[in-house]
Amino acid sequence: MAPMIPTPPPRLILGSTSRYRRELLMRLRVPFEVDSPRVDETPLAGEAPAALAERLALAKAHEVAARHADAVVIGSDQVADLDGTPIGKPGGHQRAVEQLRSMSGRTVVFQTALAVVRPATGFERLLRVPVAVRFRALGDAEIEAYLRAEQPYDCAGSAKSEGLGIALLDAIESDDPTALIGLPLIATAKLLREAGIDVLLRSPG
Repeated sequence: MAPMIPTPPPRLILGSTSRYRRELLMRLRVPFEVDSPRVDETPLAGEAPAALAERLALAKAHEVAARHADAVVIGSDQVADLDGTPIGKPGGHQRAVEQLRSMSGRTVVFQTALAVVRPATGFERLLRVPVAVRFRALGDAEIEAYLRAEQPYDCAGSAKSEGLGIALLDAIESDDPTALIGLPLIATAKLLREAGIDVLLRSPG
């Protein structure tokens, strides 16, 4: 009887252009590749922030998976939600000032959506991890000093909680501590296990 040849584990691909998500996924110490999804991120008319995040996360995963049918693909998206209004990446200084002024003294819910798909087996899961962030009452001098120091113009909501941006906040409420940075690792590890990749067994040790 011929010896059983073990089936190699599937490739893991992060469908993202975000360096923050790439750095977060590296914490799981599992080999992965990165492929940039070609997805139009324009919100639909009247689309709620949570729905937008979920739609884009799944669209990113599907778009990349269409080119890598043998892989497990992660897609993720985050939209800041201020009373039902989506707040995206500012892209520049003045827009960041306006965003932080609008969030001063208020609670913003960062809607982080995660999709994991494996075309070869038909596996597809989508979930969302909301993070409630309460901003302090911020003066213009504080806003200006923060933005000049950290220049978070590629971050939804104009603040990096993992850096100096933590000084802008009164509280963070979440069940998954990395969700605010852009990739909920507790949920990611869970969905990868379901898709056939156990990060503890795949890690180099």
